[in-house]
Amino acid sequence: MMFKKLVQKLNIDKEKSSSAAINPIDVDFDDRKHDFLKKLTKNALNLYEKKCDIKNFTKLALSDPENTSHNEIVNELFNKGVIDPADDEKLLELSDNRRFLRDLGLID
Repeated sequence: MMFKKLVQKLNIDKEKSSSAAINPIDVDFDDRKHDFLKKLTKNALNLYEKKCDIKNFTKLALSDPENTSHNEIVNELFNKGVIDPADDEKLLELSDNRRFLRDLGLID
């Protein structure tokens, strides 16, 4: 009997002491605050990802400016018969391609 009373008293004291600390996840925000914080978090994440992308691109672009292996790879592809997408003739053919323009929804 005395042990039960002691346990109950300890449980009550524990509840009182734990109620002083508030878990931010358990707080009931109204919808506007919740939406604002959700949008703010999303914007912060987008800015962080953009910063990382810029940092990684800069690191890649400035890694070795004297490395011209990409030019050799492109030349090999052209020698194998791959069509240059920047060729004016091919762009003109593509702009006159009825099937392509229909797929884009530009003509009926």
